[in-house]
Amino acid sequence: MTHLESTRPINEWQPARPATSPNEPKTETPQPLLREIPPGQNYPVAALGPLKTAVEAVQGKTLAPVALPAQSALAVASLAVQGFANVETLGGSAPLSLYCLTIAQSGERKSSCDSLMLEFLRVHERKMAMEYDAASEAFKNRHALWKGDRDAILQTAKKAKGAKRTAAQVDLEALGAEPSAPLEPQRTVTEPTYEGLIRLFAYGQPSLGIFSDEGGQFMGGFAMNSDNRQKTLSAFNDLWQANPVKRTRQGDGAYTLFERRLAVHLMVQPIVARLFMADGIAGGTGFLARFLITQPLSTIGTRFQSKVKWDPAVLLEFSERLKAILETTMPTEKDGQQLKPRALPLSDGARMLLVQFSDEIEAQQAPSRDLAHVTAYASKAAEHAARIAGVLTLWTDLDTPEISSETIAQGIALARYYLCEAQRLVDASAVTAETEQAEFLRHWLIETWPAQARRNGRDPATVLPTDAMRLGPNSLREAKTVKALMAVLADSGWLVRLADGAVVDRAKRKLAYRIVRPPHDG
Repeated sequence: MTHLESTRPINEWQPARPATSPNEPKTETPQPLLREIPPGQNYPVAALGPLKTAVEAVQGKTLAPVALPAQSALAVASLAVQGFANVETLGGSAPLSLYCLTIAQSGERKSSCDSLMLEFLRVHERKMAMEYDAASEAFKNRHALWKGDRDAILQTAKKAKGAKRTAAQVDLEALGAEPSAPLEPQRTVTEPTYEGLIRLFAYGQPSLGIFSDEGGQFMGGFAMNSDNRQKTLSAFNDLWQANPVKRTRQGDGAYTLFERRLAVHLMVQPIVARLFMADGIAGGTGFLARFLITQPLSTIGTRFQSKVKWDPAVLLEFSERLKAILETTMPTEKDGQQLKPRALPLSDGARMLLVQFSDEIEAQQAPSRDLAHVTAYASKAAEHAARIAGVLTLWTDLDTPEISSETIAQGIALARYYLCEAQRLVDASAVTAETEQAEFLRHWLIETWPAQARRNGRDPATVLPTDAMRLGPNSLREAKTVKALMAVLADSGWLVRLADGAVVDRAKRKLAYRIVRPPHDG
């Protein structure tokens, strides 16, 4: 099924064409089903500090909205540095983990931006995988020798008495602990289940990232189904806050994982994001408020090759910096699986700026003020600013002793942008489930059905409920649902019901519709 998001604002549709039958009722201009999302602010690229030139280089090559490579850069930088320090915030210490949610339609070059930013990380992961294979072979040999010696000592101890038994005990203690297996090498995953993610933290690296240019598959996949959603959201919330992650399951036993870190970048299509943002559980648990969310204006139709500007040397500098950080050993304890990050404080000037920003946002959350309906997002804006500033600080220098006023100002500028994005997107997502489904069906009728109709020798201007049930979105397979949604579209002027007995597909029909299309759709 093709992508269902239109690049044209729905308030640009033109009046319906004249009825093709004298029995058809006249229609007025179709009415929008959803509140139009107003255009957002320009992305504050200058506030990216040390990441700015790499972001501009990727944007110059892909001509995608600049917010796309910016999101990728922030998420990659967060993954790289989150194991080294915890940042001071106004509410206490917090990890440098960033969760990013990028909303863009198919063809917006999300994957191209992400792959360029992740290029060296993929090289690093391949290198770690090769080293892991070699270490695994060495571990198997060490473990076999240790087990053989231990079994021999135990066998002797069973038959021994007195001094010989004591000697066997001494030998067993001298043998030492069981050799530890090497840590699994993956630093990133795409669509983990809750169990898979926790297992990877238990046996792998303490700092991980989820990067997916098809984030809708994660949001609609096994980890987010009705049985798993609550525990998945809880685990993400715990990891964002650096809380211990507890695991209890028959067969695996019970264990608690301390000081693990997770960076996230999910790229999703607008219709998926809108449905998820309207989800009561995702919003009520504070899950979405932990994300830096953006839906930039599309650049499709303006990405002419004559405008491409590409400087590979700039991206090489980004890769070299990423390489240097990834090859620096993270501070850990307990066999390298539990992070021991240092404190990264705010300078006096930085703290003063952050207090001013926090107070400004707090005042806007009062009843009847601009942010009163998005308090979950607004309440985290100051912490987002501190986290972003911490990431930019350590990206420049892992040993920087504190966050400067200049860098916290950059973090505040970015946090302010993301809060404005969340505000406008939340406003637009406040619709009923029926309206969402009707809009979903409307996009299919306008963008996908014409090609399917022509392949089947049908008139693309007309549609039957059975057409939508057989060929439409998978969520619309019940006759009752489809008929109800088509009635909603007819009430809004997007469909015109044909007279009873109208001939469609060589047969008289009791219920059939003509689709109202934009004039440039033909």
